[in-house]
Amino acid sequence: MIRVAFFIAALGVLLHSPSTLRAEERVEEKESLAEISDTLQLCFSCHGENGVAVDASIPILAGQHLHYVYSQLKDYKAGRRASPIMEPIAAELDKKVMLKLAKFFSEQTWPGSTTRADAAAIERAKIMINSGQCVQCHLGGFEGASGVPRTATQHSVYLKKTMLDFKNRLRLNSPDKASLLSEFSEADIEAMANYLANLTVQPKVSHGSEIE
Repeated sequence: MIRVAFFIAALGVLLHSPSTLRAEERVEEKESLAEISDTLQLCFSCHGENGVAVDASIPILAGQHLHYVYSQLKDYKAGRRASPIMEPIAAELDKKVMLKLAKFFSEQTWPGSTTRADAAAIERAKIMINSGQCVQCHLGGFEGASGVPRTATQHSVYLKKTMLDFKNRLRLNSPDKASLLSEFSEADIEAMANYLANLTVQPKVSHGSEIE
């Protein structure tokens, strides 16, 4: 009887060993990706393979923070963020799929843009940063965290459009940002976009926390 109990206990240890658990996690991950494979391909058609956008007017998603991507998808679905392309796509997604998509993109490696800013743009942007206290939310390297997006080495064309949308009240899902950017000129915003895209930040994988 003692031998049988020992065998059962040993079998339980083997079944729940780290290598077994990792294998189970890999299977679950593959199954999870299979569930969203069609949606991912739709995402890739604009945002590039694995979220590495080539078109500078489209944001890089690879390595963006999980919570930020998830919250933007929810905002598109709820109409808090307008886009003739993204709103109908998000309308078809439930929260579980949104979270899986956000997790996938957050686990990719951020590629960064290749934009370069001149000295005048850099100085102008630094005045904006100090005036707007941008680093309080976006952090010193503009890498962001959780629900605050990484903007360092994001495409400058996309950043400029996004900031102008806030300034002109076309984007409604961050009133504080809209209020702040309304104080700056379009030339200021262009300088800021070029500065952010120019920042030298070590490419890294961005992970977010679990979201209920």
